[in-house]
Amino acid sequence: MSLEHSLSGTVPAGSTDGWTDRKRHLWLIGLVVPSLAFAGVGLHQLTGWGAWLWLGPIVILGVVPAIDLVAGLDRSNPPDDVIEALEQDRYYRWITYLFLPIQYAGFIGAFYLLAHPGVVGGLSTLDKVGLAISIGCIGGIGINTAHELGHKKESNERWLSKIALAQVAYGHFYIEHNRGHHVRVATPEDPASSRLGESFYAFWPRTVGGSLRSAWRLEKRRYARRKQHSFRPGNDVLNAWLMTAVLWGGLVAWLGVGVAPYLLLQAVVGFSLLEVVNYMEHYGMLRQKVGVGERRRYERVLPSHSWNSNNIATNVLLYHLQRHSDHHANPTRRYQALRDFEESPVLPTGYAGMIVLALVPPLWRRVMDPRVVAHFDGDVSRANISPRHRERYLQRYDARVRAADEVREDVTPGLVEEVLAARCPGCSYTYEVAAGDEHEGFPAGTAWADVPADWCCPDCGVRDKADFVPVDPTRAVA
Repeated sequence: MSLEHSLSGTVPAGSTDGWTDRKRHLWLIGLVVPSLAFAGVGLHQLTGWGAWLWLGPIVILGVVPAIDLVAGLDRSNPPDDVIEALEQDRYYRWITYLFLPIQYAGFIGAFYLLAHPGVVGGLSTLDKVGLAISIGCIGGIGINTAHELGHKKESNERWLSKIALAQVAYGHFYIEHNRGHHVRVATPEDPASSRLGESFYAFWPRTVGGSLRSAWRLEKRRYARRKQHSFRPGNDVLNAWLMTAVLWGGLVAWLGVGVAPYLLLQAVVGFSLLEVVNYMEHYGMLRQKVGVGERRRYERVLPSHSWNSNNIATNVLLYHLQRHSDHHANPTRRYQALRDFEESPVLPTGYAGMIVLALVPPLWRRVMDPRVVAHFDGDVSRANISPRHRERYLQRYDARVRAADEVREDVTPGLVEEVLAARCPGCSYTYEVAAGDEHEGFPAGTAWADVPADWCCPDCGVRDKADFVPVDPTRAVA
């Protein structure tokens, strides 16, 4: 029996009786990553080899890509009628919850050793750098755990997301990813969507700086709707940064200022690992515009706008992050229920192996550029091309440039009449006029007509105001 069939838990067509998630216990492999700190230090103690302190990058950039090539693919999907029950199974949530205490135990323990190297018989500067980079790799994968938790509606999971981000000083990701990236994904306006011809090294400063500015603008706009200044404890960018300030400040006060450079190093490594994943997820993808005049907007996110991978090793390590199309279509859906789509463009290997390619731009372009062009049926003008390289790509692929006034119909009717309640058709978030939404800056009684036209669903970030459907407020369930 093939690996794909052994993991699928599939049953005869039209029946879901007896279906089980054959990956149920494989998800525990995700806890291997935060345990690398303990493994690296332990093996260093046993052997005296400083190379073990570099275990983080060795595993992520070497071991996992190799396992991906050997273990193969898993394209199995859960049947539609078990998804709700699958999402309610709290076993899967506890796996993500457990990541955090292991992550922070390793983080604090490692920095104690950096400040007191005599505990392990002494560490060279190179050893210390390796340990800090390994901790940064763990923190970078921890951002993926924060990503899973931050998309959920439960407030405790959203706070856990911020805690996971505090280590690498990237707390603003909680706002920018949910309310920025998911709204603008696969468009030139999105700092986290890479462009055809853009190297990772050109993408890095654009996404790091652009994401930070975007997160602050989003929170500033939210408070402006409440007619308040944005420097408040409730500002989700400020309170996330405060967590990092308290964490780092406490470590420096306890262990001394000598740990500060290593705190900075592990943070840069951690959020760079996130950004290289961002780089590959939407490389060259472009949503087309639909509608006319004031109704002109980008089409809704489709499975064709994200690069996917079904390599099982990286998928269980990253909580199905590689099923990225379904994640963008249903951001609040839990990882164990994410599905594979036939129409999604597919990477040649898992994310771990693609990170290695992204770090070598000529190799990345050789592998990925032809795939982007093929995805657009040879018409590279439909891709999201780096402005610096646009003319070169158009000439290379002899592309026709579409007329600027080309119009595609917007099939969304748009909600123009006044209503008492309106629901997001994607995630079922419901806006009720009587209750308003204080967090979004809409006091109770704020009319639907007074909600800005460019406002989007605060839970999924996928549907615009025009997509919402009217509902009876007496039957509305948020």
